[in-house]
Amino acid sequence: MPLFRLLQPVSTVAYAYPGSPPGLVHRTAFEHHKVADLLRGKQTLLKGRFLGGGIGYVCADDLAIYATAFRKPLKELNYLQKTVFDILDGTGPLTPRQIKEESQMFDGEGLLNKEIMPALHRLQTAFLVFEDQQDTDWERGWNTFSAEWPDVDLEDMDWTEAAMEVLRRFFQANVFATLENVKDWSGLALKSLKLVIAELEQSGDLVPFEDADLGAGWLFADVVDLKTQDVPKMTLMLHKADPLVQAHASELKRQFAGEEVLQYLLIDGEFKGAVLGHWRIGPHDVDNVVVELPVKERSARKAEILDAVSWRYQGENHQILAYHGKKI
Repeated sequence: MPLFRLLQPVSTVAYAYPGSPPGLVHRTAFEHHKVADLLRGKQTLLKGRFLGGGIGYVCADDLAIYATAFRKPLKELNYLQKTVFDILDGTGPLTPRQIKEESQMFDGEGLLNKEIMPALHRLQTAFLVFEDQQDTDWERGWNTFSAEWPDVDLEDMDWTEAAMEVLRRFFQANVFATLENVKDWSGLALKSLKLVIAELEQSGDLVPFEDADLGAGWLFADVVDLKTQDVPKMTLMLHKADPLVQAHASELKRQFAGEEVLQYLLIDGEFKGAVLGHWRIGPHDVDNVVVELPVKERSARKAEILDAVSWRYQGENHQILAYHGKKI
C-alpha cells in the first residue's frame, strides 16, 4: 500500500479488459492485479476520474485529497446531467440500465445509453456521482457522491493544499521531474501547477535542479544528500497508462513521432525503445520493436529485449515480426 499511495491515482493497464483493476506492472513481487481486485472489492481502493479526467484508483482514506485536487466542477448542469443526477439523487444506487428505466418517468421513451454515459462521466469528473466498481461486472452501480461518501467534504480542504500533497507524493516517487513531466502526468493547468510548485519550493519540499541531460526541474528535498547508484542493466516494457509513461508523454510523443506505439521500452532506466503495431481487441501482431541503442549493443541485447516484449506478446494471438526493422 505505501507504493500504491505514492503512485496514485493508479490507472488500469492500457488496452486491458473494461473494468479491470489498477495495475502496478513490474513493481511488485506478487500478482498485483489480483491484490488490487481484492482491495477494490473491499472498497479499500476506489475508482474515479482524476488525471485529466482519466480513470484511476486511489486509497479510500485519500479520496478527499485526490478528489479535491483533480475534480472539474460544473457551474451549471445541462438537461441530461440534471436528469441523470436527479434520478440517482432520488433512487440511487442504480446501473445505467436502471437509470434508463427511471428516465422513462420524465420522458416516455427514456434516455438513450449514449446520452446517459457521457452525462455520468462528466458528473464523475466533478465528483458529483460515484461509480462503485468492485469487480469486472458491467452492471455496476452509480450513486451521488454525497450519498455514497457523506463524510467526505470536498469543500473542507483548500485546492492548493490538496494539490501540494498530491505533487509532494509525485516528486517523492519520481525523485526528479520537469514542469513538462508534472503537466503530462497530472493534466492540471500550467498556471496552477507553477503556483503549487512555487509553494512547495517555499515550504522546502522541492529544490530547483538542472541537469545537462534531464533539463531544468526540481528534486524532492529528502533525496538531495543521498548518494547516486548505478542503474541496473535491464529492459522493462511499460504500457501507455503506466505512471512513468504518463509523466513522459510529451517526450515520448516527440521521440516516436508518427509511430503506432503499443508499449514503451525502459532500458537501463531510460526510454530507449518502443513496441510498434496496431492494437485490436482480438489477436494482433507486433510489427516492429525499435531500439535506440548503439548497433553493437542493440545486437548483443536482442534476446534480452525480445524476452521483455514476449512477456506480453506471445503464443497464438501475438507474433513479433521484426526487431529494429529486420524480420525475425
